[in-house]
Amino acid sequence: MTMAIAPKTSAVPLRYSTPIGGVAGTSFKPEHLPAIVNAGPQRGFFEVHAENYMGAGGPPHRALEAIRRDHSLSLHGVCMSIGGLQPLDKAHLARFRGLVARYQPALVSEHLAWSTHETSFFNDLLPLPYTQATLACVCDHIDQVQDAIRRPLLLENPSTYVAFRDSSMSETDFIRAISERTGCGLLLDINNVFVSATNHGFSALDYLADFPLSRVGEIHLAGHTEQTDDEGDLLLIDSHDGPVADAVWKLYEIVIRRRGPVPTLIEWDSKIPDWPVLQAEAAAAQAILDGCRPSAASGDRHAA
Repeated sequence: MTMAIAPKTSAVPLRYSTPIGGVAGTSFKPEHLPAIVNAGPQRGFFEVHAENYMGAGGPPHRALEAIRRDHSLSLHGVCMSIGGLQPLDKAHLARFRGLVARYQPALVSEHLAWSTHETSFFNDLLPLPYTQATLACVCDHIDQVQDAIRRPLLLENPSTYVAFRDSSMSETDFIRAISERTGCGLLLDINNVFVSATNHGFSALDYLADFPLSRVGEIHLAGHTEQTDDEGDLLLIDSHDGPVADAVWKLYEIVIRRRGPVPTLIEWDSKIPDWPVLQAEAAAAQAILDGCRPSAASGDRHAA
């Protein structure tokens, strides 16, 4: 008797839900599950952090399965350490791929950051120098992730609090080069742009004018907090613990007019409000998506 040989998992293309278009979604928090289920299917989508669902089962998966029955998902990784110098954690990548296969999310994303060093893991998304050597390393890691999940990854721009003297290119040029070399898409976090621009003293508008908007597949909006540094200057922290600031909403409107409607997520990860508060933030984003049309000029001035 001849036994059938199953194909290697890595060779099987992963299916995923159809594009979700210009709709606004929210981070999914388990405490909101009863309200979401009772409301029935909604227009938006939900995003989850991949690392919260890397166990085999239990209440987290039961909750996510309930959400997935009626809504599209966005899977957002926070621990891949794509910007790190050491090789990607193969076990972590396998778990990440398993989640993509299990839930078939409409969007899959990770951060332009690093969080590991040798055997240590740092509970933070740390910045990296924008050099040719770093570029090659990041592109190699993204190629590995995209080969594993068999689909494009969206890469998120960081919020930063320090800069590197060794950087030989701007952040926008660095991100553009990554996307061109790997074919990945981009996740534009507009709050991150505002936070970094304030902290480093550059223009958020100039940054967005130079950002490759044509490659953006998702947008993040979130709240931030104000502090002061050791010199008494204003320091913004990407805290995700409050409503979107007015200045970030204004930047978002500018981006949507240039780029056109793309899936937009409201991130709110601590000091979680009641569900209607989060719904209202998503409704404000949806109103901008529904009301804006792209301008005649392309959002990517470097596009051919």
